[in-house]
Amino acid sequence: MAADIPDEDFLLEILNSTPVVDGAAADRFADPAQARAWLAGVGGDGTDEELKALLAVRRTLQAVVRGDEPAEALEPALRDVTRVPAVTRDGVRWTLEVPAGRALSVRAILAWSALAETAPGRLRPCANDECRLFLVDRSKANSARWCSMTACGNRMKARRHQQRARAARER
Repeated sequence: MAADIPDEDFLLEILNSTPVVDGAAADRFADPAQARAWLAGVGGDGTDEELKALLAVRRTLQAVVRGDEPAEALEPALRDVTRVPAVTRDGVRWTLEVPAGRALSVRAILAWSALAETAPGRLRPCANDECRLFLVDRSKANSARWCSMTACGNRMKARRHQQRARAARER
């Protein structure tokens, strides 16, 4: 991953870093060395402090998107973050000042906020209760339900079909 990864993709990478693999919860950031390398690859420092901050924000963002926590739960991660104006010939340019080790976690929150503002209701968890992934619904009708039609969508449709067939046989 390059440091210039778009914010929406960056946010999904973080939210989707705790998938279910072969029926068991996994964590793509479980190996600290690999996690720090990923952080450095997306423009971070790759420090333990940065990893700790990102893991805390990931947990809170996942809960907020699932509706288990209010958005205000993200406030502590934004403490001491400021925007500083600089007047230039072309107008005012704003610079974000973030405490050391928290730039990526703040970026994730800002990406979530921008998405919530520009595409409200489009970021959601997969409708498969056994899946822990998230999706951004880009469909015109805002009707996408699964992280992947080939994985969760087909699985859920097959499960419903089997349930209907079983119910029909039992009648």
